[in-house]
Amino acid sequence: MGSNQAAVSFLTNFARAAFGIGAAATVLNASMYTVDGGERAVIFDRIRGVLDKTVEEGTHFIVPWLQKPFIYDIRMKPHTFSSVSGTKDLQMVNLTLRVLSKPKVDKLPEIYQRLGLEYDEKVLPSIGNEVLKAVVAQFNADELLTERPQVSEFVRNSLTQRARDFNIELSDVAITHLSYGTEFSRAVEQKQVAQQEAERSRYVVMKADQRGAPR
Repeated sequence: MGSNQAAVSFLTNFARAAFGIGAAATVLNASMYTVDGGERAVIFDRIRGVLDKTVEEGTHFIVPWLQKPFIYDIRMKPHTFSSVSGTKDLQMVNLTLRVLSKPKVDKLPEIYQRLGLEYDEKVLPSIGNEVLKAVVAQFNADELLTERPQVSEFVRNSLTQRARDFNIELSDVAITHLSYGTEFSRAVEQKQVAQQEAERSRYVVMKADQRGAPR
């Protein structure tokens, strides 16, 4: 009888100890988080709100329930988006823009408050489309082809400035695709053919004049 009571008591104490260890492990796990390389964390505190200072790489402690970390990737990431814009002479042009972006590290708390974790997906397509339309509207359709480096520079400068308003840094802003509707493309092709024919005719005339000139 006594041995049975001892066994029951032992099992009860063991269960309590196991429960205590499990609870402690759960609390400890909830109190720790890791910021990997190329990342930073923003801490939301239920009492103080979003903390001003970002957290660097490593393993850190927080107060469970009271605090929560939000992890940001601070490395350059590629983004590609397209726009259909109207030129100065009312031709529609399809453009694809590629950019590399990253957040300003010291502004991450502000980025979280204004835009959340998906800040780049919310901002870049919108301002990219806005900038492309504004720049393309300054050029005629044929100028977009002949002055493409200048167009790209205008887009790069304007988009970089707009992104700064949202604490986003850009690099490698480039137009990777530019095309027109079928009718305009056909008109451009016919114009190029006509110019080539004109050049060929001038060459023939010049040769004929050289043969007929007195020696």
